[in-house]
Amino acid sequence: MIIDDRHYDIIVIGSGAGGGTLAGALSRAGRHVLLLERGEAMPLSDQNVADVDLLRKDRYHPKDEHWFGPDGDPIAPQTAYALGGNTKIWGAVLERMREREFGEVQLQQGISPAWPLDYSDLAPYYDKAEALYHVHGKVGVDPTEPPRTKAFEHLPRPLTPFLEPLREGLKRQGCQPYDLPISWSDNQDDPSGDAQLYGIDNADTNNLQVRTHATVQRLHVNPSGREVKGVEADVDGESWLFSGDLVVLAAGAINTPAILLRSSNERHSGGLANRSEQVGRNLMNLQLTSILQKASEANSGRYARSLGINDYYWGDKNVSFPLGHIQAAGGVLQDALFAESPPVLSLVSKLIPDAGLERLASKSVAWWAMTEVLPDSENRIWLNNNQVRINYIHNNREAHDRLVYRWIDTLKAVEADPLTRVVTAEPVHPRGEAPLSVVGFACGTCRMGNDAATSVVDADGKCHDIDNLYIADTSVFASCPSVGPGLTTIALALRLADTLDRRIRG
Repeated sequence: MIIDDRHYDIIVIGSGAGGGTLAGALSRAGRHVLLLERGEAMPLSDQNVADVDLLRKDRYHPKDEHWFGPDGDPIAPQTAYALGGNTKIWGAVLERMREREFGEVQLQQGISPAWPLDYSDLAPYYDKAEALYHVHGKVGVDPTEPPRTKAFEHLPRPLTPFLEPLREGLKRQGCQPYDLPISWSDNQDDPSGDAQLYGIDNADTNNLQVRTHATVQRLHVNPSGREVKGVEADVDGESWLFSGDLVVLAAGAINTPAILLRSSNERHSGGLANRSEQVGRNLMNLQLTSILQKASEANSGRYARSLGINDYYWGDKNVSFPLGHIQAAGGVLQDALFAESPPVLSLVSKLIPDAGLERLASKSVAWWAMTEVLPDSENRIWLNNNQVRINYIHNNREAHDRLVYRWIDTLKAVEADPLTRVVTAEPVHPRGEAPLSVVGFACGTCRMGNDAATSVVDADGKCHDIDNLYIADTSVFASCPSVGPGLTTIALALRLADTLDRRIRG
């Protein structure tokens, strides 16, 4: 084993929304940071793909990476091991959690638990996150928008033209569509904001050392079992040991608990930081259903996500429990998440030529219906002979089904409106649920809480059992909001950066 002779203030494992943001912020605060990333810089040709290749090839599925699902069959996950992590393939939609979602919320199937912090604790960091990631948005349109002290610094970019009449058609049906808050860069060749651009590339390079091709195997503790004394990683096929005063896991909701479980030892026989036996449990994966609408006017099939609708977020005229969030997907040839959603296009894409796919995409409008799920201790990840196993069954299904059918009814009403000419009435709206391989919205496997007996980390992200170990990714989420987790992860990382900086300063 090669021992790195440098000792760092903080070691951050993973460079996605949490790790990349945290490493950049700590380096700018003058802290010496080592960032370990198992991937490498993603070639520009693999970013922002907008082509039929997106539907034909298993893009963004790491080679030789297989997890195993509830039936024991292998799963090839859609995930990015690269600088920037999964932010390299996200839709760059950065929404705040609603104020109510930090407390208990009565869902159709049970109570979504409260967080150990309030919206007011995170609001200043939401402001900072939106500024750091150049989020473009507009206040005062979304009826569920949480309180804010200031407007977005950047206004939304114009919609692709054919979506404007669709926005007006939705308004005529009583909906309140709004421009999704989206992270944009100023680079025309790489327009989507991500954690590499706004976290790593925005760091103080004098204080940040980045090691790529560094797959963390386990964490070693001191004799008392209370502190991490070393991080063992495979770096380009060689075993290395790194040391730092503080260690932060930010490897994602699947790999973070996997690392903790692999780090079992005499004092932590069930895995590191797992005295509560909650590491890997309470996996929540947002319910996602894609819905297709037929366009009467051709579009390019290549455009970013655009409109959001939250009129059914907290319920509708028939029910008082939350249903969830609707958003316009990106173009069929550009939305990486849509490419994972069988059976909408999975079979068709294998049978028709490229030109046929182009025509199909040009006459399609795609939507996402998104509904939260409840934590369930039986929904979990664990290790079997060092292989990642996942047990997962969606809950809160009735609420999601109601949202899907409620939205299809809305689409039919828009199509029947003679003033809305950009879409065509069809008897069937093809739809498909995102499979378990889509893990970009997974959360909850190392949840935060005040009680060390029922949670893994406290409200600051510090592991209850380990004095110098923190977690900064979606695994700490206490509940699963119906909007994406990206902005909340970034805000929590910025809050943690302040916490760690104060701790080092004493």
